Amino acid sequence: MTADEPRFLCDEMLAGIARWLRAAGYNTLSAEPGEDDARLLARAAAADALLLTRDRHILQHRAAAGRALLLEGGSLPEQARELRERLGIDWLHRPFSRCTVCNAPLADAPAEARNEVPPGARRRLDALWRCTGCGRLYWVGSHVARMRARLSAWQAGRF
Repeated sequence: MTADEPRFLCDEMLAGIARWLRAAGYNTLSAEPGEDDARLLARAAAADALLLTRDRHILQHRAAAGRALLLEGGSLPEQARELRERLGIDWLHRPFSRCTVCNAPLADAPAEARNEVPPGARRRLDALWRCTGCGRLYWVGSHVARMRARLSAWQAGRF
């Protein structure tokens, strides 16, 4: 990751777009359940991240200046469009390079990890990655084609 690459922290209302930002390859943290505004802003500052929120009240905090961005869109496609238009998000930045659950980078998994993949998926297994944080395994299945199609559509401005 480069120093000028954006980092994000999404509030609880934006958990869905957080997963898609991770799928696109962006370092994106998520709020803890019930985490208060002051703590979110402090975490964003500590991580040098932009806090993405749907909560208008958080903007009233002094610490929110330049640190928080209010997303108006209520749906995933609206939020994706907003991020593309307002921040220039490249939805094909580094697809499938981060864990969509915990945000850690993915690394090549050892050959013996194939045994952890469901038998039906093993037949089509070309590559396998393991999350360096939570240990989840990732492989290219039919879901990846659907996700890549959505990322490509968003990148092309089709929301």
